[in-house]
Amino acid sequence: MADASALRASIDRVEDPILLRPLGDLGMVSKVHAGLLGRTTVDLVVPVPNYPLLDQLEARVRTALAGEGVSSAEVSFSVMDDSARTAMMSRVRPDGAPKVGQPGSRTRVVAITSGKGGVGKSSVTTNLAVALAETGRSVGVLDADVWGFSIPRMLGITHPPVVIEESIFPPAAHGVRAVSMDYFVGDDQAVIWRGPMLHKAIQQFLEDVFWDDPEFLLVDMPPGTGDVAISMSQFLPRAQVIVVTTPQPTAQRVAKRAALMAQKVNQEVIGVVENMSWFAGEDGTRYQIFGEGGGTDLAAELGVPLLGQIPLLPEMGRGADDGVPVELAAPGSEATRAFSDLAVAVVGRKPRVRTRPELVIR
Repeated sequence: MADASALRASIDRVEDPILLRPLGDLGMVSKVHAGLLGRTTVDLVVPVPNYPLLDQLEARVRTALAGEGVSSAEVSFSVMDDSARTAMMSRVRPDGAPKVGQPGSRTRVVAITSGKGGVGKSSVTTNLAVALAETGRSVGVLDADVWGFSIPRMLGITHPPVVIEESIFPPAAHGVRAVSMDYFVGDDQAVIWRGPMLHKAIQQFLEDVFWDDPEFLLVDMPPGTGDVAISMSQFLPRAQVIVVTTPQPTAQRVAKRAALMAQKVNQEVIGVVENMSWFAGEDGTRYQIFGEGGGTDLAAELGVPLLGQIPLLPEMGRGADDGVPVELAAPGSEATRAFSDLAVAVVGRKPRVRTRPELVIR
């Protein structure tokens, strides 16, 4: 039987499913007792009452114990006192740490935008985020579509954020953290906000949410060039932009306006993604249901590359409703390969070196 120090070391390495840090680094392991005649006991402390995903955390601890030869153990939970919670937060979020997307942060912010709704922008955001996470990158998604939020459902996130000492810790699924108005608005409510309230909500999503300095933050933008787009250009002037369109010329013309706004505020448009490019029949024949050429033409007009073409796939639509990204819903499919290739293309589009100041719209 392993001694208490070996068990403690193993449990210290277990990652908390909410904070995504090892329990030892968080100070969440209170006591480990390796019983010689009695049962092994593990006492854990959590930051706040009603802490979610305790079943997942317990399962991870039991897996670690099993790896040390312990098949039966008692795992208990209690709540940290104020001093322990403050000490944990000082390690997790030290004073002076750069905010996401600001100078000093390593995070590349990529806004996924379009001029109109219905082009699959949220689907592109979700599946690109998962594809980036699959390459080993740390990824967050900010659902900035305040009125038409959908990211949590598409990712299959089932619990709200956790608030610890005024910091909001976003939930994660498939290796992707996400924050959205969806967590704060009931199914029977509508968001009826104008400019100032929208501006404040976006500010809180960026400054009060603990993103943990991810390598990528994807922003699912609302359609058009309204208040949210203006606020995002002020908070994240260094963001890169991907424009999503469909093969239809009408969608292409509207999407161009979102690109023109990004260029006007000196954000870098790094490319175009054409969604719903074709549907492939069982015999492999491709059917251009929505026409063809819209993505290619828009990319040429903007002077940027066409980063990817995403085919129509029934499993992708069902997966969006069920919280299953296409990589899991249809592994090995054309759509899965398209998002993997898109992730590689996005990683390769390094941010430009700025030679002129950003334009701020007031």
